[in-house]
Amino acid sequence: MAHGGGTWLFQNKVLPGTYINFTSVTKANATLSDRGIAAAPFVLNWGPEDAVFEVTSGDFQKNSKSIFGYDYNAPEMLFLREIFKHAIKVFCYRLGRGGVKASAKLAEADERAFATARYSGTRGNDITVTVAANVDDNNAFDVTTYIGGAFYDVQTVTTAAGLEDNDFVIFDKAATLTATAGLPLKNGTNPEITGGDHQAFLEKIEAYSYNALCCPSAEASVVGLYTAFTKRLRDEVGSKFQLVAWNAAADYEGVIGVWNEAANNPAAPTVESNALVYWITGAQAGVAVNKSLTNYKYDGELFIDVDYTQSKLEKALKAGKFMFHNVNGETRVLEDINSLVTFTDEKGAIFQSNQTMRVCDQVANDVAVLFNTRYIGIVANDESGRATLWNDIVKLIRELERVRAVEKFQPESVTVELGDTKKAVLLTIRGLNIVNAMAQLYMAVVIQ
Repeated sequence: MAHGGGTWLFQNKVLPGTYINFTSVTKANATLSDRGIAAAPFVLNWGPEDAVFEVTSGDFQKNSKSIFGYDYNAPEMLFLREIFKHAIKVFCYRLGRGGVKASAKLAEADERAFATARYSGTRGNDITVTVAANVDDNNAFDVTTYIGGAFYDVQTVTTAAGLEDNDFVIFDKAATLTATAGLPLKNGTNPEITGGDHQAFLEKIEAYSYNALCCPSAEASVVGLYTAFTKRLRDEVGSKFQLVAWNAAADYEGVIGVWNEAANNPAAPTVESNALVYWITGAQAGVAVNKSLTNYKYDGELFIDVDYTQSKLEKALKAGKFMFHNVNGETRVLEDINSLVTFTDEKGAIFQSNQTMRVCDQVANDVAVLFNTRYIGIVANDESGRATLWNDIVKLIRELERVRAVEKFQPESVTVELGDTKKAVLLTIRGLNIVNAMAQLYMAVVIQ
């Protein structure tokens, strides 16, 4: 990260940055950033290895074939469709390293392949290249690429040197072209996936900013790895996001535990029981700062086990489990909560609400961006400079109030003071009243 960040107990930080604590009240050019950004690793048959690549929902809908090797509606794209139901942008990563690229020679005796798949993976075995004499020019050839039996690209050239690589094939420009009915690419294999590949993904994704992170593994050790990563980034680095993970009883506001099992849709490929993590990650990333997923209808493609009694659902909520239930035949989110179950005076029950966490994270992220880009090394730490910062913070919270994410905000609850050193600023926001969506109705009817 470019600057320091996280929580603080003493004003003793070394790195320039923003250090923010959120606590509950003990009981006796500031703009809001957009949400909708997720980060997730995928098991794929096509795509770059060991690299994070950004895909928007529009990119996925229009260019899924060139990016992931398959049409949007292909069964292999199920998990991507799930996360993009509500995510606007996803930082994608292909798990595994060491896959083999499919290839084909013009003649068996050739030393080098004429056509090699751009990426490793079994999808490369679905590529075929044909070389045919051009009907209008006896000295030219038509070199056509097919993927999954469907036409993708044709180039008319006189020599291989004139060929341009496309989204699927890298051509040998030194080859001697001869007509052939078809060259199917062969021997492509997917990369092998180990626990170390999840570590590699987390190391690379640490440099990015997103609202929700997906752990696609059901292995307890991998879930623990993602949980530890999330705690470190939230509390030490200051990167505010929530993790969505299978059976994660982390007792931590930054981790959302998924417990409903996913079943096979007859129109979809076989899925693991933890497949819901992708839809929930997209939904958590995409939900607005002033909204809740409580009672939200599941609109994905999976069949979800919602065979729970009322008593089981009550126990699940008390255990901090994010659950779906059956509402008149529709699958809906029971309550938008995270795994926090141990409440204290500093971190009360309100922190179990993901809507609360979205507001907290929004404030933390937007204040950090504001301070890191407009104040560090630029604005003097005097009364005038601190007054400017105060105005920006108040403007930001007023915008949250305008969209009804907070209420009853009093500007005097914000103070900006000189810290313990000449370079430090102490920003305090007291009594921030975060709005949550209605969840229970208690009605009393008095009959005359």
